Amino acid sequence: MKNFRLAEPRTVEEALAILSEKRERTYLMAGGTDLLTEIKEGVVEPELIVDLKAIDGLAFITQERGGLRVGATTSLAALASDPTIRRNYPVLHQAASSVATPQLRHMGTVGGNLCQRPRCWYYRDANFLCRKKGGKQCFAATGRNKYHAIFGGGICHIVFPSDLAPALIALDAEILILSPKGQKVVPLADFYILPSANVRRESILAPDEILGEVRLPPPKKGEKSNYLKLQERNAWDFALVSAASRGIVSGQGLNNPRIVLGGVAPIPWRLEKVENAIAGKRLTEGLIQEASAIALEEAKPLRENGFKMALVEAVLVRSLKSLVAS
Repeated sequence: MKNFRLAEPRTVEEALAILSEKRERTYLMAGGTDLLTEIKEGVVEPELIVDLKAIDGLAFITQERGGLRVGATTSLAALASDPTIRRNYPVLHQAASSVATPQLRHMGTVGGNLCQRPRCWYYRDANFLCRKKGGKQCFAATGRNKYHAIFGGGICHIVFPSDLAPALIALDAEILILSPKGQKVVPLADFYILPSANVRRESILAPDEILGEVRLPPPKKGEKSNYLKLQERNAWDFALVSAASRGIVSGQGLNNPRIVLGGVAPIPWRLEKVENAIAGKRLTEGLIQEASAIALEEAKPLRENGFKMALVEAVLVRSLKSLVAS
């Protein structure tokens, strides 16, 4: 590990002033659970790390008439234990509770989870210069690809590892992005980008920008949601396949459904065709099976990860049945 300098700004303005200097190899850190691993593995070599944890006002969970606001440095443990989130946003409570171990949830943050880097073993191995690190090929395309994408891969077959992102997108969350030029609010669904748009990045966040907070609309009457995660180990593991589902239950059907998969694509993978197919209809066994088939129409499994097709079907069936169960 090479030496680096550490900046500990006390305010957002101080942090943005540092970022505006546009030094090369400057990295933001909140909990550090992902960045420090990248450094130890030799994937990145920062010259400067800007620690956001010391900034007052970035860690909060605030309920307002317009919904809920969650600060970017709020810990995952605080998110998982908050009674308002448990009551009004079950999908978010379940997603936060599923992350890693209690110790890591106390260290990890909301912003860090939403901005973490991929866990692809070729990307994480300093000996492989893959496309994501500026090389000319994705080694997973023809190599070991058990945990890689079955949707949206193309030139890079990473999967986005966040548990919170699918849940928050299912809830139509927005994020506040801070920069030296001002603020902007964007839907979280528009925050992530496919490798075909920019193989070196996973989001639209610019080097001089900070993710400041997440904003959630208030829950609607009759709204239900859940997060289901299939993994190899019961703890300290990333999703093989996950599903965040939300909708307004009406009889045995769902209005305004949202279904977002994790663990299957370089970005949280929203199933809009499935949502359109089931919206306002009674969720019979036949319709649920039809929805599962629609979900897999665009799947392109690699040599070792075809098993994810069955997992997608299983998690969708369980999730949808759970939403309309009495």
